[in-house]
Amino acid sequence: MHESLEILPVSGPVTGTIRPPGSKSITNRAFVLAALADGPTTLSGVLDSQDTRVMIESLRRLGFEVQQDLSANVCVVHGQGGRIPAARADLWLENSGTSIRFLTAVCALGSGHFRLDGVARMRQRPIGDIVRSLNQLGAAITFENPDSDCPPILIDGSNSRFAGGDADISGDISSQFLSGLLMAAPACSQSVRLQVRGELVSKPYVTMTLQMMQAFGGRVDFPDDLSSFHVYPQPYRSGLYDIEPDASAASYFFAAAAVTGGSVTVTGLSENALQGDVQFVSALERMGCEVQWQSDRITVTGRPLHGIDIDMNAISDTAQTLSVVAVFADSPTTIRNVGHMRHKETDRISAVVTELRRAGITAEEFADGLTIHPGKPHPAEIHTYDDHRMAMSFSLLGLRASGIRILDPDCTAKTYPNYFRDLQQLCSGKCLETGKSAGAAE
Repeated sequence: MHESLEILPVSGPVTGTIRPPGSKSITNRAFVLAALADGPTTLSGVLDSQDTRVMIESLRRLGFEVQQDLSANVCVVHGQGGRIPAARADLWLENSGTSIRFLTAVCALGSGHFRLDGVARMRQRPIGDIVRSLNQLGAAITFENPDSDCPPILIDGSNSRFAGGDADISGDISSQFLSGLLMAAPACSQSVRLQVRGELVSKPYVTMTLQMMQAFGGRVDFPDDLSSFHVYPQPYRSGLYDIEPDASAASYFFAAAAVTGGSVTVTGLSENALQGDVQFVSALERMGCEVQWQSDRITVTGRPLHGIDIDMNAISDTAQTLSVVAVFADSPTTIRNVGHMRHKETDRISAVVTELRRAGITAEEFADGLTIHPGKPHPAEIHTYDDHRMAMSFSLLGLRASGIRILDPDCTAKTYPNYFRDLQQLCSGKCLETGKSAGAAE
């Protein structure tokens, strides 16, 4: 028996206003920058989720003081000016990719011994690119399993540390490798010069990292194409930093308007948001929706949907959302250049195609993308693969189709613990029914 949640079709357009919780991407970057700053930093709008709790617990294990006020979404991080207080730490990162990639670079700054590990899926997620780059820059990092390119990893800072210099890094697996290196680099004793090999995926996330580094007083030179970086050694400034709502999470509510012909406003986001995923609404606009941009909110109004051919490399965290929207278009939709999604919490390309087919929708995958054909979903138990975005995106299928049941809905705790509560509220309390359902193992 699986814990499950049935999504009930709504009787009309979904209409309303909502503010999602703080961005996970910004929250975990802010924790790293605050820890490396000189003195206490107050972070407001902090997301409370599984991934951010993993980051807080890991920083505490590394010897940083982190004070958290959940009722106010505020954290105070006492930075140590680039110093890692602990002489030894064993970090358990669960399946938080941002945490393990960012903290690998942070731990490489220390003079102690550190071990980083996670769940079974984390042990399948390659991390070799950042390890090799850090070793080029003076670190001493090894894999616990010498034949693997995945965690667990061991960092020995007793004789060799991430101190600066020149390195290259692959850009085609995850931009988080580059972001981790960039954020830690100002704490080095020398300048760090990085050259990106190949195509850099998810460029908006690197731009976010650079903007946040600069907000904390970091100094980085780089060309417009983000192919190389020169990071200067100087401590980050402590102070106050406010975290904007999560644009990836907002995609589900914009999509609810799209698939039901409704109108949904998300507050706290604008065209100038740090997060590139706000451009998901531009994809919906291409499909026929109306989009209204304001200084502090974005509104999407659903209209008849048309299939599109789209490159989602820059906003791949919203590709699953668009895949479900595409089911209700009048022609096929092809999503391209998202091969790096196969290295996420699950192989997201394969998982999306498998679950769409489970619901009777025709879909095909190829090496770096997928095609979705419109159709009428039939009742199905949707497997979520311990992937929060599978649960949230496929919940939208149930707003228009009967019998859609989400297995393991609690996996949304990774980034959005109250997602289903907020969806229920936006749908006027009429779209959810809890229960148990027997289903085959994943």
